[in-house]
Parts: sequence; structure tokens; C-alpha cells
Amino acid sequence: MATVGKLSSPCTFGQLARVGAVVAALGLLTACTDKPAPTAAAPQAPEVGIITVQSASQQLTAELPGRTNAFMIAEIRPQANGIVEKRLFTEGASVKAGQALYQLDDRPARAAVNSAEAALAKAKATAQTARSNAARNSELVKIDAISRQVFDDSQALVAQTASDVAVAEAALDNARINLQYTRISSPISGKVSTSAVTPGALVTANQATALTTVVQLDPMYVDFTQSSTEMLQLQRDLKAGRFQRLEGDQIPVRIRLDDGTEYSHEAKLKFSGVIVSATTGTVTLRAQVPNPDGVLMPNMYVQALLPTAVAPDALLVPQQSVVRDLTGKPTVLVVTAEDKVQKRTLQLDRAVGSQWLVGSGLKSGERVVVDGFQRVKDGDKVRVAEVDLKAQTERVRSPGRVPGQAAAPAAAQ
Repeated sequence: MATVGKLSSPCTFGQLARVGAVVAALGLLTACTDKPAPTAAAPQAPEVGIITVQSASQQLTAELPGRTNAFMIAEIRPQANGIVEKRLFTEGASVKAGQALYQLDDRPARAAVNSAEAALAKAKATAQTARSNAARNSELVKIDAISRQVFDDSQALVAQTASDVAVAEAALDNARINLQYTRISSPISGKVSTSAVTPGALVTANQATALTTVVQLDPMYVDFTQSSTEMLQLQRDLKAGRFQRLEGDQIPVRIRLDDGTEYSHEAKLKFSGVIVSATTGTVTLRAQVPNPDGVLMPNMYVQALLPTAVAPDALLVPQQSVVRDLTGKPTVLVVTAEDKVQKRTLQLDRAVGSQWLVGSGLKSGERVVVDGFQRVKDGDKVRVAEVDLKAQTERVRSPGRVPGQAAAPAAAQ
């Protein structure tokens, strides 16, 4: 009792009161922490972008490498000997068929023509005399004024002089032709290249070196090649009924230039080779294309887009939706009717633009994942959203513009 009396003081009891309050607060906190924590919300299924594949008729096109060739090429060579007097064209200009390109010294040829004309006149005069003598002898032989031998000789002389006239006429024609050869003309219309000779040069008939070259550039030929393996496969597909044969003798062919742009004019297939190259295993095909603006030049590298067949029930999937597994097989993710992801192995036929032509593994009406497939795997439950690939492509090509909206006109200068 004495000890308690010693401890009891106003200050000590106040401290005890504060300690009691703290102990009560700690007990309340302990009671709160003993309650179970609220459960977290279930994770939401990931969203993926899908397209619904539909079968449709699709024209199949083969992209084949090729080169352009001039429609006609004429190497200009002299057909007579002589000295070049004049060049009658501008290098690089357009010339017409029959237009004179060079003028040779024609004095020897003119002299030959004059000599041939004189020889022809002499032969004609001799023939006239022979015919007159033969006519007189035919009357004299009737009254036995001349012998039968003289009459026969006069008749033979008529035939001989007539032959001499024919020889003289042929010599005159040859001389006139040689005179024409002194004026060298273009046999075709087209563009003329540089000249290999200048005035004063001596040229000879049928020489190896061409004086110049004339090239006809409108229309142009496009020669391209297709492997015999592709042709055989196409024939098998046509026979099996997978594809339909294109009808028509002149199949339209589109031309893609070396810089990736498409040529504005359409070509027509003119020729398909019948012999396979022993070195390359390819067949050569030829198309003819208009070239009014001179865009195409000989020996340019191009690509020919050749329609080969029509797939009546083609299934196409975007190339971005196809991935390769560890074995290299192409696969896609398909969303089932229960909104679950299913991995599907495909058999691909060929590329059609930015899409794959599916040989097997898909059916029309199935939903294929094209966006967000990196976040899901086989068997996952997903939410789907339809994707408009055409609108996406247009936005990529024209950033900052509403799809289908025309570009704003340029400001006036």
C-alpha cells in the first residue's frame, strides 16, 4: 500500500491513460487485419482483329522477268561503191520509210546509165533493120529470088537482135538501180541513231560496218520467260479442274517497269514458244505493247504480269496472318464459334499480291486472326473485332487522310 501511494501522482496516471488508448487502438487494428482481403476481378479475354474469309473468283497472274525489244531494226549499209557527199538526217531524229539518209557521188552511176541507154538505142536500131530485111526476104523467097538459106538467116537475125534489145534493157535497168543506190534511204520509219561515217568517207557495197541504224519503237516487243515447271503445274491444275482456262487469242499483259511503276499501256500476248531452252529450262513468250510516248527503250528490264488462269472458288488470306512453325509449315490462328483460338496448318498455293492463295486448311466463312495473334495461343478465349484491311492499306499509303478522301489541291503558285 505504501508503494502504490508512492506511485500515485497526477502525472503518472495521465501517462497510464495514454498507454491504454494506444493499446486499444492496436487491438482494433489487429481485429481489422484478421478480416479476409477482397478477391481480385477475373482477367478479361484479350481482343484480336479478325477477318472472315470468303471464297470468290480470282484471276491468277504470273510475274515473269523480261526485256523490251524494238519492233523493227534496220542497219543501214551501202549497196553501191562511192564517196559520201552528204548526210541528209539529224542524229536521233525521227525518219520516215523511204526518206534519204546519205547521198553518194552519183557521177559514175549516171555515166553508166547514159551508156546503157545508148547501147539500148543501138540494139533497137539493129533489131529494126533485121526485121525490115526479114520482111523483104519473105517476099523474095516466094519467087525464088533468094535462096532458102538467106531467108532462114534473116529470120534468125530478127530473133537475135530482139534478144540483144532485151539484154540492153536489162543493163539499163541495172544501171538505173545502181544510180538509185547512190541515194541511201531508210526502209522503215523510226528513230535514227548516230552516223558511223562523215562526208568524204569511202563506202563499199555490202560492207560489214553499218552506216547508221533505224529503230522502230512504236509498238514495242516484250520478251519474257516462264519456267517449264510452272507451265506443267498449270496444265495439271487446269486438267484437274482447280482452275479455269482463259479464253481468247490475245491475252492482255500488264507491264511493270524496273522502278516498280506500272506501264500505262496494256500489252497483248502474241507468241508462246514451243521449245524449252536447254540451258535455262524456260520457254520464251512475246507480247506487243504500244509505245506512243517513247517511254520504253530496247533492252530495258521489265516484269510481265501474265494472266494464266481463273480460280473460281479461291480463298485468300493476308500474308501478315500466316506464320511459320518450327518445321517451316505455314499456320494461321482461327477463331471458332465458341470464340476460342485454334491453330491451323495450311497448304499455300501462291502469292496473289499481298495475300496467299490457300490450297487447303481453311473453309469459306471461317474467321482468321490478322491482328493481335502475338498475345494469344491455341485454346485461348478471345474477344473478336472485325478488321477492314482495305482501309488500313489506304491509311498507310496516304497518312493523315481519311480513307477515300481526295488530296487537297496544291496552293496556287
